[in-house]
Amino acid sequence: MRAPAAGVVPLAPAWGWRIPDGGRAAHVAFAPEYQATTTQLCGLFPFVAGSGTPAAGTPVGRHQLWGEVVCLDPLAWLRAGLVTNPGVFVLGQPGTGKSALVKRLVTGAVAFGTRVLILGDTKPDYTPLVRYLGGQVIRIGRGLDRINPLDAGPLGAALRTMTGPDAEQLRQEVRSRRLSLLLALATLIREARISNAEEVVLGRAIDLLDDRSPGLAAPTVADVLRVIEEGPDILRSAARAATAQRYQDRVGELVFTLDLLCTGSLAGVFDGPTSQPINLDAPAVSVDISAVKAAGDKLLTAAMLCTWSYGFGCVDAASALTQAGGGPRRSYLGVMDELWRALRGAPGLVEHADSLTRLNRAKGMAHIMITHSLADLDALATEEDRAKARGFMDRSAITVLAGLPPRELARVNEVTPLTGPERGLVASWSAPESYQTGARHPGRGKYLIKTGERLGIPVQLTLVGAEFPLYDTDQAIRGGSDGSPR
Repeated sequence: MRAPAAGVVPLAPAWGWRIPDGGRAAHVAFAPEYQATTTQLCGLFPFVAGSGTPAAGTPVGRHQLWGEVVCLDPLAWLRAGLVTNPGVFVLGQPGTGKSALVKRLVTGAVAFGTRVLILGDTKPDYTPLVRYLGGQVIRIGRGLDRINPLDAGPLGAALRTMTGPDAEQLRQEVRSRRLSLLLALATLIREARISNAEEVVLGRAIDLLDDRSPGLAAPTVADVLRVIEEGPDILRSAARAATAQRYQDRVGELVFTLDLLCTGSLAGVFDGPTSQPINLDAPAVSVDISAVKAAGDKLLTAAMLCTWSYGFGCVDAASALTQAGGGPRRSYLGVMDELWRALRGAPGLVEHADSLTRLNRAKGMAHIMITHSLADLDALATEEDRAKARGFMDRSAITVLAGLPPRELARVNEVTPLTGPERGLVASWSAPESYQTGARHPGRGKYLIKTGERLGIPVQLTLVGAEFPLYDTDQAIRGGSDGSPR
């Protein structure tokens, strides 16, 4: 045998060295293979693990049991056939890192070319990240940017380029959206549902304004109020009012409701043209509504409703243009944080939110809904609203659970089945075991990802690099620097 050159590690031949005790074999046989179910095999070989974690999407951490990298992206999972719809419902106590996980998903989505829409940033949590990613930030509030609830946005621009049946279908969609949002805002102001007669008058007023200025600037709430006060014959006919006095009796309460939108607590926010349209060419868009939070829940709810409607309308317009061959095909991710704030404003608002998100899959859009507890949704005014609100979680193919107490997990189990060990694991993240100061909260950055009745994936997220300042939601009472989400 020739001696190996200096610095070269010798490799054994396939059948071993030709020397005594060198492991020489004339033939290397294949090892025996056996097949069995995991239930049977675990008794013989106790180190059996489940199937590998998904590799499609944004890395969101490592598996808590065996350290494997876990990836998550609702659109990527949908394309891979792992889920049936691109909805994500995130549930967890405050301070457990829900926003950190969603921000990681937002960053990954932008890297994959998905357009991200933060539809109502109330704190604001996402504005610094969107600016860092080179996106657009719109600040809603008095003296800042405004959103016109009747602005069709890109839908109106798409409508002007279309003809025939497609144009008529889109025209009806624009009308429906305008009327739906105006009804939602009026319901919020009145704290009661709008009557059928008032809804008919509102719809006819919107039609009249469109007929008077086809293809021009979108009407405003002030325009609707003015035309209803004028009381032209077409509106009197719609109100089934034979006399002027009868008409005034029919629309009197509606006039005061619309006037409050223009002069009450919402004045200066929704009573004029949209000042800064959403730019879908930007990698991400954050609609920052933190400036209206000090004015109370009513204004904040109105801002969230308008933001949701306007954002989803922009996506609808882009989808319509793509189908007509007038725009690129894109995918979108909408983030709806503080979900409970928008739904508890008045009876019937859940239906408006439900109609906005129900057909996202057909538009190539995923959505992430975030809330603290299912009890937030159960606090809604009517049983009908509560049932529809629970449907948000039921219709989301992916549920992400952060730290939750056992009582809350029992409610979650009614919608998303959880095994006993899964409930025990998530409950162990809900509170520290002792009162020792400086102890790390056991739930920081830990999540259980559930899809249907499959076993959940326990994930530990660790921040890296620029994520520390960008994902920090506790800047006023910042914690340590151990790499965990804050």
